Amino acid sequence: MAFQQDWVMRQIEMLVQFVARTIFHKDSIVYDIIDETNLSDEDLLYKKLREMIAKHEICEAEDLLFDNLDVDDNQSLALALDFYQKLNRMTDDELEAHNFSRQEIDDGVHEIMHKFNIPTLNL
Repeated sequence: MAFQQDWVMRQIEMLVQFVARTIFHKDSIVYDIIDETNLSDEDLLYKKLREMIAKHEICEAEDLLFDNLDVDDNQSLALALDFYQKLNRMTDDELEAHNFSRQEIDDGVHEIMHKFNIPTLNL
């Protein structure tokens, strides 16, 4: 089981890195708040998602993310992928303790890519 979870974790990392390079022309995706004095809707959502992750409200945070996703804005894409990267860095035990799984992260990344019309290979 650990091998399978490691494989899923690497797949998630590779998908996010693919998007970082092809869409953002960067090696990785990190959502940054540019102006703390003039927060955008994405900035506010990012802060709320971080807070919810810290409170272990992962399922609710994912719902909030999808409810507020703007598929016409690449900042929204960066925010979503940053969210899943944060979850992917959690241990399997942490995820399980909060009713989430590595497979749900993988499913979420694929759903984000689908919503933004980014092709993926299902390996």
